Amino acid sequence: MELHEIKNFEVKMHGKLDDFRGSLDLEEKETQIREYEEQMTDPEFWNDQTAAQEIIGKNNHLKKIVEGFRDIERAVEDIEVTHELLKEEYDEEMKADIEERVRSTQEKVDAFELDILLDDEHDSLSALLELHPGAGGTESQDWAEMLLRMYHRYCEYKGWKVDTLDYQDGDEAGVKSVTLSVKGANAYGLLKAEKGIHRLVRISPFDSSGRRHTSFASCEITPQFENNDIEIEINNDDISIDTYRASGAGGQHVNTTDSAVRITHQPTGIVVTCQNERSQIKNREQAMKMLRSKLYQRELEAQRAEIDAVKGEQKEIGWGSQIRSYVFHPYSMVKDHRTNHETGNTEKVMDGHISPFIDAYLRLKM
Repeated sequence: MELHEIKNFEVKMHGKLDDFRGSLDLEEKETQIREYEEQMTDPEFWNDQTAAQEIIGKNNHLKKIVEGFRDIERAVEDIEVTHELLKEEYDEEMKADIEERVRSTQEKVDAFELDILLDDEHDSLSALLELHPGAGGTESQDWAEMLLRMYHRYCEYKGWKVDTLDYQDGDEAGVKSVTLSVKGANAYGLLKAEKGIHRLVRISPFDSSGRRHTSFASCEITPQFENNDIEIEINNDDISIDTYRASGAGGQHVNTTDSAVRITHQPTGIVVTCQNERSQIKNREQAMKMLRSKLYQRELEAQRAEIDAVKGEQKEIGWGSQIRSYVFHPYSMVKDHRTNHETGNTEKVMDGHISPFIDAYLRLKM
């Protein structure tokens, strides 16, 4: 890297910092942090565990933004100081050091930009992730299970907590449906990039003739709202509740009692199921919570669609749209059709390394 390239990088970074200052309202965020931390010192703060965790989450998100900005600011200052020393007396070791600083600072800026893109109202919430195979029986059910493993691995890399709320075994292999509760910082904000139809092309392991098959599975992502976050009235006459024996992944209670619960909301056709708890009552409570979240999400999406129609804007790709193709044969490629981001390393993607696809989707907003 030449000296003039280092200077150009400094100018570019100062532009970035000015943009961040103009959009982030750092003083307001620092004021909010102080208010949250003052609340945390209250002896009664932990009386309401849910509310306390929500405040801590919001505070950590604000601190991450403010501290991230300050970190980049310091990194740019360090580069400028080292650059001045390098101009006064050239030194190979110092030049190597500044090149490393430039590289790491660019990585910090890239990561920071993604953090501040997660600024939608519900991005910081946990998420409900559902997978449903398309037509095709065993082929599609096996594909849904492959996606399930991919998302499990991705959540592990992010350090998120995953609970299986519902799991229905496939007829011969795979899954008929699965619902996961994913809890962690910005889980919904990141996973919302995965909402849509996922397409697989491969030589089927279930076809004795070795023919190529195309399979589809849908991924639905819903923010997990706490009951005190939303105002949704559910008329008891509008829902039907069925109980059945739990099946698939589970503990000792599986297939021993009718503990699993399925709730159908008749006006919308929304169906939620939960079977991960031993108690039918707890499964019902969790299912009702899921139903509230889905109804609230439906209401929000209807409002956005109405606004888009008034503005004349093109709707964002959503349900029923093929968002990504995974090709295993006759070549190896995973391509996102919204961003055109692609890779030939299908094994790495299926092992949960989907961050580049999610990052590319979020950057569409920039």
